[in-house]
Formats: sequence, C-alpha cells, structure tokens
Amino acid sequence: MGSGLELSVFYEKLIIQDLTPPYRGFSPADGHIMPTFQYKARDSAGKLIDGTMEADSKEEIVDKLSAKGCMATKITEASKSVESSTGAKPESIFDRLQRIKTQDIIMFNIQLANMINAGITLLETLEILIEQIENKKFKKIVSKVYYDIQAGNSFSQALEKHPKVFSKLFVSLVKAGEASGKLPGTLTRFSEYLEDQEELRRKINEALFYPIMLLCAAVLVTLYLTASVIPQFVKIFIQAGVPVPFATLVLYKIGLAIRQYWYVLILVVILIFLGIRYYIHTENGRLNFDRLKLKMPVTGILYRKVIISKFARTLGSLLESGVPILECLDLVKDVVGNVVFVRIIAHTHNSIEKGGTLADNLKSSGEFPIDTVQMIAVGEETGDLSTMLEKISSVYETSIKFAVKKMTMILEQILLLVIGLVVLVIMLSLILPIFNMIKVIKH
Repeated sequence: MGSGLELSVFYEKLIIQDLTPPYRGFSPADGHIMPTFQYKARDSAGKLIDGTMEADSKEEIVDKLSAKGCMATKITEASKSVESSTGAKPESIFDRLQRIKTQDIIMFNIQLANMINAGITLLETLEILIEQIENKKFKKIVSKVYYDIQAGNSFSQALEKHPKVFSKLFVSLVKAGEASGKLPGTLTRFSEYLEDQEELRRKINEALFYPIMLLCAAVLVTLYLTASVIPQFVKIFIQAGVPVPFATLVLYKIGLAIRQYWYVLILVVILIFLGIRYYIHTENGRLNFDRLKLKMPVTGILYRKVIISKFARTLGSLLESGVPILECLDLVKDVVGNVVFVRIIAHTHNSIEKGGTLADNLKSSGEFPIDTVQMIAVGEETGDLSTMLEKISSVYETSIKFAVKKMTMILEQILLLVIGLVVLVIMLSLILPIFNMIKVIKH
C-alpha cells in the first residue's frame, strides 16, 4: 500500500515537472480561458484508460484523476496534439482574419456524410477531414469539435460551442439526425440547402452588379462634369459677356460648392449614412425599413419571393429531419431576415401552440400569396407538409430566376433613362450659352 502511494506521488511529480503555459480557450463557466488536455491513466484495477479533460493546468488534471481513484501516467495538451497531427503552425494575423466561406461548410458536410455512409466512425471521419481542410481557421474549429466529441460530448453539443461557424439551424438538424439515426442524410440535406441558398444569393448579386456599376459610373461622371467642366465654360461665357441661362448658373454654383466644400459634402454623406444605419438598428427603424423593402416597386416582389422560398425550404428541411414544428418555427425566424415575417412566424408559433394551423395563420397575415397558403393547407391535411413545402420552394426558386432577369432589365432601362436625362441637362447647359455666344459674335 505504501509503495503504491509512493509510486503515485512519483508519477505526479514527474508529470507536474517542466510545466509550460498551455494554449488557452474560453471557459463558458466563468469567462476565463481554459485549455484541453489529453491524458492516460491507470485505474484502481491497473487498467489503462485515456481521454480528454478541460482544466487550468496539468496539476488540476492530476487532482481530478486522483479523486476518481486513477493514477495519471501521461498528460499532454490537446491543442498541441492537434497542431502536431495536422501540421498546423502557430496562428498568424492573416489566419485570424481568414474567413470561413459557405463553400467550406458545404464541402465539410458532403465529405462527412459520404464517409459516415461508407461505415467510417464519426471520430475517424473528423480526423481525416482535419488533415484535408485547407482553411486554417476552419481546421482549428473542427479540431476542437473532434476533441469535444472525444471527451464525451455529442456531435451537436460540440458544434453548438461554435455558433459563429455552425448555425443554430445546422445544430438542430444534426441533433435531429443523431436522434433518428439518419445523420448522413441530414448532413446531405443541409449541404443541398446551403448550395441552393448560395446559388440564389450568387444570381441576385450577379444581376445587381451591372446596374450598380452603371449607377456608380454615372454619379462619378456627373460629379466630374459639374465640378470641373461646367465652371470652366461658364467663366469663358462670363468673360465674353454672354448671358448664361438659369440652368447653367445653377449647375455652375453646384460645381463651385462641390470644389470648395467637398469635405463638407463627404461629411454630410457619412453623417446621413450613420444616421440611417442607427435608425435601422432601432426596433421601429428596422420594422419600417423591412416594410419599405417589401413595398419597393421593382425589387419588392423579388425580395418577398426570396423570403418565402427561404421560409419554405428551411421549414421543409427541418420537418423532414424530424424536428418538432414549434422548434422549426423558432429556427426559421433566424433565417428569413425580415422583421415583418419574423413577427408573423412568432405569432404563428403561439397560435399553433394553442391548437391553430400553419395555413390559417399565414393566410391571416396577408403577406403570403393565396396559392402558397392553399398548398400548405393541403400539406397539413394530408400529413405531408415537408414535401409540400419543398415543392413550394422549388416553384419560388424557378420564379425567382425569371424575376431576377426581369428586374435586371427594368433597372437597366431606368438607369439608362436617368443617365440620359442627366446628360441631356448638362449638355443643354453647355450648348445654350454657346448659341448665345454665336449671336453675340454676329452682332
């Protein structure tokens, strides 16, 4: 008994020696930072055990193991093991600024689903993926997920610790997949969902790119002509004694003001931008701004279709994965991105909790088209709401493609018309004084 105690003390001294400050991660309990350690130990029967544990130091790990009747034989810092196994180097400032793209999450899910379907365990799959991930920031997060699972947490619990990377929607889907035993299918479905949303976002951005560039170019050209060209011509007209039309004088004054007080103009623009941004971040401001976006003449229809498509696709995917309807509605609120629809979904949640139906609440809101509400009502009656929602989303995604093309054509025509009118006003402001100069010369 005495020799066993001496041996335990010997091992404790051996492990505690040469301690180095460990890499530290945040501890949610008290806000300070705690590292994760890997350990090997012998239990009271002499059996070898291993695992991971969070603590402030190696000494604390030894104390915790001793309290369980185990004798530590080896303790290493988990974060260092990740670096050695993945070949990761110390994080630089560029690594910290590196962004985790949607494409990284999509590829992660696809590979994860395929490997698990092939019979590879979750931990083995994550270990392989850690080696393959090129994004250093994402690699580090997946490594933390790996060690959390190894420490006894479920996959969803490990993902939940990184809300900036793995959304609540994804965590809920994984949790449902774990409960139903259909995790690979859930991961594949979420990958398809992300791909659809990314494709939709890309098409809208591409459609808006040309009109925005055209508008910026028009503004810059107009500022240049007003601030540089027109003042030079007006000076010539005044020196020649040519009467200057009122429109030309107005543009001349505007040009002089821009040249003399350009910094004031920039300051005013910045203040207006900050004021609008502050107002939008208030509760009433955000509500009014979201209502305005829905009522815009050209973009409002497209914006509404995008929201309804997201609503249907997200709700359908969650229901298909086995997530309860009330939890689904809570998650969908975070996806739609519009306060008007968030309030409708919150009211629907409360109504369904009291025995109401989804279709009736959406119909009473007045924000969902009648045909969409009717399809949802049929889905509820037949008990196949998830399939009906998927069909609604597919219909809207097809409609959005045509709406984007139509919106692009309309915006281009409007911008060209506006630019043409601006150029016409500027040209007339220059040409009319020239005609007056010709009359003066003739006399």
